[in-house]
Parts: sequence; structure tokens; C-alpha cells
Amino acid sequence: MKFEYVNFGKEAVFQDPYVTKVADTLIPYADGKKGSIGLMGLPLSKTSISYSQSADAPQKIRSHLKSFTTYSVELDIDFSNRMILDFGDCQTHPTDSTESINRLYKSVTDMLETNSCERYVILGGDHGISYPSIRAFSEKHGTIGVIQWDAHHDVRSFEASGRTNGTPFRSLIEGDHIKGRNIVQLGIRDFANSKKYSDYTKSKGIRMHTMGTIEKEGVSSILMRELLRLEKEVDFIYLSLDMDVVDQAYSPGCPAIGPGGMTSRELLASIEIASSHPKVKAIDIVEVDPSRDVRDLTSKLAAYALVKFMYSI
Repeated sequence: MKFEYVNFGKEAVFQDPYVTKVADTLIPYADGKKGSIGLMGLPLSKTSISYSQSADAPQKIRSHLKSFTTYSVELDIDFSNRMILDFGDCQTHPTDSTESINRLYKSVTDMLETNSCERYVILGGDHGISYPSIRAFSEKHGTIGVIQWDAHHDVRSFEASGRTNGTPFRSLIEGDHIKGRNIVQLGIRDFANSKKYSDYTKSKGIRMHTMGTIEKEGVSSILMRELLRLEKEVDFIYLSLDMDVVDQAYSPGCPAIGPGGMTSRELLASIEIASSHPKVKAIDIVEVDPSRDVRDLTSKLAAYALVKFMYSI
């Protein structure tokens, strides 16, 4: 029997023959395949110090790649030829956080060993995933610099809780995977951190730029200055985007939302500037909890940041 208007196993959505969506450029990884971008999900949120279902974020953010086209009207360029190799999501351990972190590290390492892509996107998960991910990149690519968009320092002590989403950058520094002076923090929020951890960042030479500084100088000028400094010091630059850097009005689906953060425009503009630098080769996007979101505002903004990274020139 013939069904004229039913396409079995597929969504019934309108398809304009003249429009290519970013989701259309997503292809599963297989041996020998090459792509412009490698994409992997690290769905771990059991290390979060607050309630979080950010393990659901990789699939949710992927789903919003159908919300954006491959054509940039600003640049008048269609990026439909930039194929995204999807390496899927790492299978975490159901109860053992240490084992899960080891699995994340091994999965990113295995992806890098394929040498199949020019750039990489890592979708968290909570911010704890940045430790195994950046560690894998540092061992593959040499001296690494990190630009961190975040309301918080994420350098908490291990004595309080072990490795959590509040410890990734202390873990990297004390594991000698990165030097403090090669970390740039953008958007640190007032009344959201402690003196002890602020003093720690200063003692390690981390370049901290608060929201107050951003208000005075502008995030773009700060970022361009730091990129010029980092390019002389490191072989590779990794971007780490904690979505709670954005004001709660634009990013309500984060476990640690708060007022006084970046606007969505400030975030997207700064991601675009950073991604245009030739030494920037990877980004992770973390702390999106779809269960707390409002009309997918946070997930969609995260997907837009991903698009800005992928289609930079």
C-alpha cells in the first residue's frame, strides 16, 4: 500500500530546498572519515555540587542545530561544506565518578587520535568535564591556553568535596597540565565567589576579568588583548564556556543562574572574536540543565555559540 504523505521513521517537517540547516551537516564518525569539526558529548553531571541534569544537555543542544542555517548573512558565506563528525556521547559509569572522569579523558583522547578534524566541540555535562577534556588536549597538543567564560573561578579545594564541577581548573593546574598564567577568566561575577579562591587565582597568575571590568572596558577589547598575549605563550587555545556567565534573563537553564551576567550579544560577539584566532582549536560548552530551562532559551543560546565557533573565519 502506498502512503502519499507519510515518511516512515522520519519527522514530518517542512524542508525548503534552498535552505541548509546546521543539523544537515552532522554525520556519524566512522573510520577514515574526515570533517571540519569533531563533536563529542560528555554527559556527566553527577559531580555537580548543586542539583543538575546537565547530562541531558549534549542531546538537547544537538537538537537545536536544526534551528540555525549554514548561511551567514553578515559574511555572505554559506558554510554547508563544513561537515561535522559526530563522535556521539561517552558512556559514563552509573555510580563511580572517578571511573566516569577516566572514561571522559579516554574518549577525548581517542577522538584526537583519529586526526580526522581541524577543530573540536565538547558538549557537557557540568564544568567538571573540562578537567579530563583539557588534560587530553594538553597531552596531544603541547602548551595550552584556556579562555574561560564563567561567573565562578572553579578552583575549589579538593578537601571539601573531591573533584567536582567547582574544581576543574585547580585540577589542571595542580596536575601540571596547564600554567595558571595561561588561563583567562571572563565574566567573574561579584558576590558569587569567596576571597580564598579569588586569592588562589591571583597566586597562580590567572588573568581574571570581572563583570565590572567588562562593563568598563568591553569584553571584545579585553579578549583581543588577551589573545595577543596568549598567542606568544601557547601552542593551542581552548575555549571553555560555562553558560552561567550569561545573565539569568538569557540563560535560565543553568544550575547556578544569577543576575548581572553577560548579555547573549556580548557572549556571541566574544565567542566569534576568540574563534577567529588561528590557535583556537576547541571549545567546551557546559552547565546547561534542560530540565530547568524556559522554552529552551539556554540550550538554543549554547547551540548558537557552537555555530559561531564552527563558522568563524
